[in-house]
Amino acid sequence: MAIVILKSIRRDGVGKGVARRLRQAGSVPAIYYGRGEVPVALSVPAKELESLLHGASGSNVIVDLKVEGVAAGDRKAILREVQRHPVRGNILHVDLQHISLSERITVEVPVVLVGVPTGVKDGGGILEHLLREVEVECLPTDIPAKLTVDVSHLNIGESIHVSDLAIGNVEVRTEAERTVATVVPPTVLEEVKPAEVAQAEPELVKKEKGSGEEGEKES
Repeated sequence: MAIVILKSIRRDGVGKGVARRLRQAGSVPAIYYGRGEVPVALSVPAKELESLLHGASGSNVIVDLKVEGVAAGDRKAILREVQRHPVRGNILHVDLQHISLSERITVEVPVVLVGVPTGVKDGGGILEHLLREVEVECLPTDIPAKLTVDVSHLNIGESIHVSDLAIGNVEVRTEAERTVATVVPPTVLEEVKPAEVAQAEPELVKKEKGSGEEGEKES
């Protein structure tokens, strides 16, 4: 995995008011922590961060963090969490975890399915993608952008489990028995027969003329 440079500035203030002003000025509040260090509050340019994320090939991005006005040092970090606005989608906050390139770390990697299963193509089955991320352990530079799983050989009733995944120097930590994808039989809808409704004939009631009623008068 490539390492990209991310510029930042130390910030003194914290809280919602400070964060709001930073965003209005085109920056994103961030926190840099890990490896026994005191957490450092930072701000990073929003456009630069968005460009970095859009250019990344996966969800786990390793950065060489540059802090303005602070002597250069070993500040390799991984973007552990990127918080976005639920409606607008802009970045609200980012967590940067200090890492060592020579020490293994644990991260979540997306699972991408490729191919059309035989059971779908020939049997009308339905492909269910049950596990969209798996936890892996590896060196930071060995983190895969994604795990690509070929499902084209699956017939109806067949599945792929975590135990079937094998990726080079990466150790998969998610439970081996968990199902990644499966092909299930097509859904058959039983014909619903309309209930037989007994239609009762309306009862005709004759109105008898009483003694006090007069018939129509002839003119």
